[in-house]
Amino acid sequence: MRNEGRLLCGLDEAGRGPLAGPVCAAAVILPNEFPSDVLNDSKKLSAAAREKLKAIIFREALAWGLGWVSAAEIDEINIHKASLLAMQYAFNEMICSAESADKALVLEAIHAIADGLFAPELPVPCEPMVKADSKVPAVMAASILAKTARDRLMAYYGIFYPGYGYERHKGYPTLAHREAIGSFGPSPIQRMSFKVT
Repeated sequence: MRNEGRLLCGLDEAGRGPLAGPVCAAAVILPNEFPSDVLNDSKKLSAAAREKLKAIIFREALAWGLGWVSAAEIDEINIHKASLLAMQYAFNEMICSAESADKALVLEAIHAIADGLFAPELPVPCEPMVKADSKVPAVMAASILAKTARDRLMAYYGIFYPGYGYERHKGYPTLAHREAIGSFGPSPIQRMSFKVT
């Protein structure tokens, strides 16, 4: 999507609220012709719908990138800073991936919108927008990529740390998750700075 001749980069994260696992962010630039009417906030879509849209975004986006900040890093710097840092990483990954695919992006042409009250520090203008993940197609796309990537990783952790149910609740503070922590203690991906009860 273009905004007055500029490329619009959408930024969003997934995983602020869980008790375990990383926070993941995505950065996405969509083309003008992208069918934005099929997009929505990832939280309002079924898992199957998110997966279908993820494939479309991967195929059609001008550029995209993912950024991750681990549970240990979240404990060290707090979830707010970690979320913004993940967005920085996602933006940098998007730029590097575009360059490696011979689709180099001109930074001066990019304007970014980040979902929420705060914007990460980027080498391009970036403005925060509350509920951008339900208003701005590029941010909706970022929301979908971040959510699907994080959910897939948490399902993977469910295999390595059986008993915690990560494949089901994705680390969010469900009763089953809190009971598992009470029974087995914290897993290696636990956010120790988060209150369990």
